[in-house]
Amino acid sequence: MDKFILITGGTKGIGKAVASCLGKAGYNLILTYASDQAAAEEVRSELVGRFDIQVSILRADISDRNTIGVIDSFLEENRLRLDGLVFNAGMTCRDPFEELSFEDWERVFFANIHFPVFLLQKIVGRINKGGSIVFTGSLMGIQPHSVSLAYGVTKSAVHALVKNMVKFLVPYELRVNAVAPGFVDTEWQKTKPAEIRRNIENKVSLGRFCDPDELAEVYKMLIENSYFNGEVVVVDGGYSYK
Repeated sequence: MDKFILITGGTKGIGKAVASCLGKAGYNLILTYASDQAAAEEVRSELVGRFDIQVSILRADISDRNTIGVIDSFLEENRLRLDGLVFNAGMTCRDPFEELSFEDWERVFFANIHFPVFLLQKIVGRINKGGSIVFTGSLMGIQPHSVSLAYGVTKSAVHALVKNMVKFLVPYELRVNAVAPGFVDTEWQKTKPAEIRRNIENKVSLGRFCDPDELAEVYKMLIENSYFNGEVVVVDGGYSYK
C-alpha cells in the first residue's frame, strides 16, 4: 500500500490511536503536533518500528493561520498526495461565561473551524479522488455542556460543516464525515478525579469510558467505507441512557 493520510494532532490522545490503527493497516502517515517535539519523535519511531511504514511529523499550531501555508508547503516540497485527511486537533477554553474574553472565544473558533476550512481549501487539490476527510466532532456538540461554551458551539459547527461540505466536495470526488466521541479514556481524561469519572460512567449505558483504540476503528471505517458521506457518527457508549 502506498497511501498517505494526514492527521492533525496525530501524536497524542485520539489522534495517536487513529495513527496507530491506520499504521497497522499499512497507511503512510503525516502527523502534526502542537509543541512537544520529543513526544512526537517517540510516536514516529514507535509507528515506524511496529508497522514498517513512512511516518512524517510536522509542527503545526492550529491557532496560527500561517500554519496552513506550512502544511501546504510540506506536501508540495515532498510531492505528497493524500488519500485521507483527519482533522483531529482541537482547542478549548474553560473560562466561565462571565469571564470569557473575545480573544479566547475567537481563538477556539479559529482552531476548530476556520483552520480546517481554509487548510482544506488550500490542499483539496492534493487529495486523490475517492479520498476521505474525517473530522473529530464531539458529543458536547450535541449534548449541552456547562464546562466550555466555546468548545460545545464550535463542535456543533463542525457537525454542520460536515453536512454542508458534502456538496462542495462532489467535484473533487471526496467524501466527508465526522466522529462525535463521548468520553474517551485518553491521558487527559485519566487525570480526572475518581469521583468525577464515576459520575460520568454512571451516565453511560456501558458503564465505562471508550478505549481510544475502539474509537480509532470508527475513523478507519469512515476512511475505507466508500458509501459513508455526510455522516456524524456518535460513539458515546449510550450516554445518558440510564
